[in-house]
Amino acid sequence: MRIGVLGAGQLGRMLALAGYPLAKDFVFYDMSGSPSAGLGEVIIDRDGQYLDDFISRVDRVTYEFEHLPVAVAEELAKHKPVHPCPRALEVCQNREAEKTLFGRLGIPTPQWQIADSAESLKAAAEELGCPVVAKSITEGYDGKGQAVLKTPEEAQAAWSSIGHPRVIVEKFVNFKREVSIIAVRAEDGDLAFYPIAENTHHEGILRYSIAPAPALQAHSQQDAEKYIKSLLNELNYVGVLTLELFETDDGLVANEMAPRVHNSGHWTIEGAMTSQFENHIRAVSGHALGNVAARGLSCMINIIGEHGDIERILELPYAHVHLYNKGERPGRKLGHVNILADSYEELVWRVRNCAQFLPGSPEFTSTLTPRG
Repeated sequence: MRIGVLGAGQLGRMLALAGYPLAKDFVFYDMSGSPSAGLGEVIIDRDGQYLDDFISRVDRVTYEFEHLPVAVAEELAKHKPVHPCPRALEVCQNREAEKTLFGRLGIPTPQWQIADSAESLKAAAEELGCPVVAKSITEGYDGKGQAVLKTPEEAQAAWSSIGHPRVIVEKFVNFKREVSIIAVRAEDGDLAFYPIAENTHHEGILRYSIAPAPALQAHSQQDAEKYIKSLLNELNYVGVLTLELFETDDGLVANEMAPRVHNSGHWTIEGAMTSQFENHIRAVSGHALGNVAARGLSCMINIIGEHGDIERILELPYAHVHLYNKGERPGRKLGHVNILADSYEELVWRVRNCAQFLPGSPEFTSTLTPRG
């Protein structure tokens, strides 16, 4: 079976690496002109003239990122199975549609309003009560297209910095930590849920993910599974879906969904019986899902901007290095390291020992370690 992947970045690369042992071949369709997958066939097409050629080369289609034209996915779906469905892509590209769907399905979200001018942004900030977070309705990722308002008077500056005609204004959530759940749905509706991961961000970019997340309340995993299950079934979804959440004193609050394999699930490559990448390939190919149980305790460390001393990290017996074949650039995801351990105490020591070889890595803190 030949799988077409919309996008040709590191997520597509890891999908292919997981699919080759299952005798899958890959064709990447890149619209940016800067593919980095480094394997499989790559079609670079900035203006759509090679879309028919792409369709003729593949049996099924998936995508590795959500910032692509929905019309392209819809056109492909007329000819070949496209998983996840274009509707999932459409919903996640529009924060208003996403939050509306969450509300309809009973998934808790922050209080929110829509603003279409600096004046209405100020009014929304006054009504919701600051601090609030203003986000572009469309586009924006890794912290881009967002602004935090500590007072309503900051509305004009925030509006100018975001630069979009409509924004969603969310009341700031007083959360204890950020977490995520990754789930996968097969063509026959079978579901599997990975353990919740605890995520630490720095400058809007994910830096560390620990799984299973430590010190979870007893009901948190069940609540997260209920929320993401409702999304999977509502969308008749096939493949891996990620739901980013805030953990608060009153339970979990949804932030956003990502209809693809996700950075916070990279720990599954060594840390789970079946990785998120293999399970996505299994699902979109029509196969049975693999076991999602954790193999112990894991932490994923993102390599950002500079590679650091990879040779020293390779000497660590508990570290697994994954490089994306990318050149160094500030803020760029160059790879990740998965750390495995048998106890959380051991995990903390191993992560800190590894992180010292990665310049610019923020200090590792989590619910496992005191902050400050």
